[in-house]
Amino acid sequence: MSQQQPKESHAAPPQDNGPSRMTLAILGGVALTLTALGGYLVSGSTIFHSADSASEMIVKTARAADNTKSTSTRWIAAAPGRVEPKGGLINIGAPQVGRIFEVMVAVNDKVEDGELLIRLDDAEFRAKLAAAETETGSRLRERDKASLASSRSDVRDAEDAVYDAERSLTGARIELDTMLKAKRKGEAGEQGVDDARRRLSDAQARLKNEKTKLARAQTKRNVDEPSRAESALSSARSEVAMADAILDKTRIRAPRAGTILEVNAKDGEIVAPSPEAPVIVIGDLSSLQVKAEVSEADVSKIKLGQSVFVKTIAYPGQEFKGTVSKIAPSLAAPKLGGRGPRRPTDVDVLEVTIDLENQTELRTGMRVDAFFLKD
Repeated sequence: MSQQQPKESHAAPPQDNGPSRMTLAILGGVALTLTALGGYLVSGSTIFHSADSASEMIVKTARAADNTKSTSTRWIAAAPGRVEPKGGLINIGAPQVGRIFEVMVAVNDKVEDGELLIRLDDAEFRAKLAAAETETGSRLRERDKASLASSRSDVRDAEDAVYDAERSLTGARIELDTMLKAKRKGEAGEQGVDDARRRLSDAQARLKNEKTKLARAQTKRNVDEPSRAESALSSARSEVAMADAILDKTRIRAPRAGTILEVNAKDGEIVAPSPEAPVIVIGDLSSLQVKAEVSEADVSKIKLGQSVFVKTIAYPGQEFKGTVSKIAPSLAAPKLGGRGPRRPTDVDVLEVTIDLENQTELRTGMRVDAFFLKD
């Protein structure tokens, strides 16, 4: 008896319809693409290996989503980026080792150019400055009593004028610090600050002018060498200048106007110079920019003035328009998403600055994807 053969099934095999819309939506987000740097990311039948650059993964994922919609791609290159304030972040560190005496600002405070942010303990340095000024006064009286060469009279007058201008500049700087602090507390108005700024500007101009006069006096012919009394006075004045410079390092000021983004300091803490550990971070939030890292393969597609749109998983479905404002002159190692030492498969990238149009809901530090449009 013959064995009955099983009937052949004619049922159609299950169809592979590709990734669902939800999967594509998730893969289209920036955060998921960037977190794939440490391993594999699967989209349908496409596998992204960690050796792929962040730009390549963004392009593959975004194009996969576009293809499912049967639409033509509007952009020609894509790159990961990070949102920054206008002009980038300003990381302010401690100029010298010291104990924090007073932190004068907090996060979200708006500060003016030159405003005092942190004051270190300065008792020792103020004492040294006072001692140096006292010694200078004694040396000045000794010089004036001495018999001096008449050929050096112009040089002596110019040196005296420079010293007076330096002391006036120090006083004007301290006055501005005081007025800005009083304004923050509501104890002084804008007019008082403006007057203090004007006096500081006048003192700076005066010092520059007096130094020019001294240089001219010193280059005249037939000028005798300085006497012992004159040399002693110059040495004492140098001690004043050094003590003043060290004292000024206990004042941490804002290099320009902006908003306080981070405060990593508290009263009583010990701080030291460290580029990796800023005590204050400032940024100009009047407008935002994006620092994008373009893959080497897409460098030829990027140009100044090119239109760009930016997307982030924080605001799904929204596009933020921008324009390429700056292109780095050379390629460098990527700064975004880097973890640990570089590998042979890592590629260099081109840093591109994108100015965002108007003010947006984006926040500094956000990771975004930048899409560069066709002409």
